[in-house]
Amino acid sequence: MQPDTLDADPVRTMTIEAFADTIVPGEKRSPDDRAIAGAAPGGGAVAAGAIALLEAPGGGLAPALDALAVALNDHAKEYAKERGLVLDDDVPPFVALSFAERTALVQLLTAPEHPEKQMWVALALFSNMAFDSAAHLSTVDAFAAGHPGLLAIGYFRPDDDGVWRFPQYSYGRQLANLHPNTTPTGSPA
Repeated sequence: MQPDTLDADPVRTMTIEAFADTIVPGEKRSPDDRAIAGAAPGGGAVAAGAIALLEAPGGGLAPALDALAVALNDHAKEYAKERGLVLDDDVPPFVALSFAERTALVQLLTAPEHPEKQMWVALALFSNMAFDSAAHLSTVDAFAAGHPGLLAIGYFRPDDDGVWRFPQYSYGRQLANLHPNTTPTGSPA
C-alpha cells in the first residue's frame, strides 16, 4: 500500500487496489504484494495514485468505496463458487483471484447488460484517470514524483525553468500564425 493510503480497513484498500490494477496493470511493489498482480512492467493505476484519486472528495466515489469493496468481494466469491475455484482466505476474495480471473470478472461487471454496470464503470474510469491524467495532482507535482502514467504516455515535461514549451506542433504542423502582439512567453500583449 502507498504510505498515504493506509487506512483503518486494509481489506477495502487491497480490494480497490486490485480492481485498479486490473484496469491499468503494473508491477508488484514487493514480492509479497498480493493486491498488484504484476501483470505489466512499470507502474500502473495503483502507482499512479488511483486510491488517492478515488478517496478525493471532489470525485464523489469516496463515500461508496466501502460498499464497492464489499460488493466486489461478494461478486468474487460467487464467481469462484460458480467455477469451482478455491480462494485463499488470507486475502480478500477479489485479491485472491488470478489476474486473468479478475479481468474476466471485471468484464462481466462492466458488461452492458449487468445491472450494476454504472458503478463498476465509474470505478474503472477513475482508475484509468489516475494513470492517464494524474487528475488528483498538479502536473508539476506529478512530474516531480515521477508519475508513471504521464511518463508512459509521453506527456511533455516542462523546460528547466518550469515553463512548458512545445518545440514541435502537436498536430505535426502549425495551425495558425502567431498574433503579432504575442509576447515571448506566449501571452497576449
